[in-house]
Amino acid sequence: MVAPSHRQTGRDDAPLPGARVLIVEARFYEDLADELLRGAQRALAASRAAADVLTVPGALEIPPALAIALDAAERAGRPYEAAVALGCVVRGETGHYDIVAGESARALMELTTQGFAIGNGILTVENEAQAIERADPNRGDKGGDAARAALALYELREKFGA
Repeated sequence: MVAPSHRQTGRDDAPLPGARVLIVEARFYEDLADELLRGAQRALAASRAAADVLTVPGALEIPPALAIALDAAERAGRPYEAAVALGCVVRGETGHYDIVAGESARALMELTTQGFAIGNGILTVENEAQAIERADPNRGDKGGDAARAALALYELREKFGA
């Protein structure tokens, strides 16, 4: 299912323009991180949302970094309306993949069910070729998809006054 974009709603008063969005990106795979970030930033710019970028080492650090930053922004009186998680987990020869992929997804879902509008752009792939295909903004554009998902959740939250 594709979430409706601002253009699809046909409303001029949609809450997307000017939204503050936090992007938390894992830099473990530098080239893939660049592509995911490029896609997310392009999607947010198209919606006229402002983005701050926070960098962490790997995918497992994304959820706690999001929680810390979202809480700090709220306490400072400058809350973020949405957030985007970007990273990549490539299956290896050990069970570490399952832990990182599962626990990062679980923690993001927990934050989302607490009311945060978060788009999950953490790729979980079998190999680098799959990752490149999904990360490239001109092909899979999973960074852009995650940004659009975050904005769709933000718009939904605003619609229902949550």
